[in-house]
Amino acid sequence: MGRVPQIATTLAFTDHFGRWKARWSIGRMNYMVPPGLYAIGAPTADDPVLVTANYKMSYDIVRSVLGGRNVWLLVLETYGINVWCAAGKGTFSTEELVRRIDLSNLAMVVTHRRLILPILGAPGVAAYEVTRRTGFSIRYAAIRAEDIPAYLDNGMMTTSEMREQTFTLRERAVLIPVELVQALKPTIVVAAALFIIAALLQAPKNGLVTVYAYLGAVVSGVAIVPMLLPWLPGRSFSFKGALTGFAWMAAFYLLAGGRDWSGPMTVAAFLALPAVSAFYALNFTGCTPYTSRSGVKKEMRAAMPAMGIAFALSAISVLAGTLL
Repeated sequence: MGRVPQIATTLAFTDHFGRWKARWSIGRMNYMVPPGLYAIGAPTADDPVLVTANYKMSYDIVRSVLGGRNVWLLVLETYGINVWCAAGKGTFSTEELVRRIDLSNLAMVVTHRRLILPILGAPGVAAYEVTRRTGFSIRYAAIRAEDIPAYLDNGMMTTSEMREQTFTLRERAVLIPVELVQALKPTIVVAAALFIIAALLQAPKNGLVTVYAYLGAVVSGVAIVPMLLPWLPGRSFSFKGALTGFAWMAAFYLLAGGRDWSGPMTVAAFLALPAVSAFYALNFTGCTPYTSRSGVKKEMRAAMPAMGIAFALSAISVLAGTLL
């Protein structure tokens, strides 16, 4: 059946640096390892087989918690996407699992017929179909990789704590850098356009004020909403974003001498900037553990037209203030 690579469980500096870069969206889509079968420790034909994605951060987290153990690690081709997202996209799937079992000659490597999958991979895998086509049964271990050792030591029994998906402040905060980087390019373009328009209509100083206000609205949606997510009222992400955007706009109005602004410009700012925050907050739904595809689509159908109306009214207000 060929040679099986043996992998370390201690992460090197390059692994930590690569993880940091992925968090900041640097080479994120190329951060992957070759799919296939790997050996951790010196596993025998009786040792367990764990399954994960070939997104290197997922792969590193799994192997790093298995120090001192003898385990087989079957890595699926998910094209550098983590387990949960890959399950939703159809790459951490029944077909890929069956294919990888066959390509790795797993039936020749182990005498048992058991596979241990992460719970978050369940939406993409039909366990009964895998068993029918390969003879391997599936068990779902835990949501977090850190619980795998306890799962193995507990006779492969999953506790209620292992099934609970958390979304703590720290877990939300680590998602912010990649969101900031992804927002960077459009933010630069829009900020430059706003500066030019405001500077031409009024003065360069007003252009800078407009840019500062816009940047604050972006940060409100990208960073403040994730940090305050559980405490912001409402279930709608766009509503949470609009609230933080409005709060930012109110604070900026007071700090930047908003009493000297013209009425139309004030109205335009209070319409457009909360909508900007709402847009970026809505974008964060894909990072959370409690949104569904249908729920996101439902919210978008309501939120996107409302944002469009807010931007349109803001533009009309600016135009009216310029002409009057």
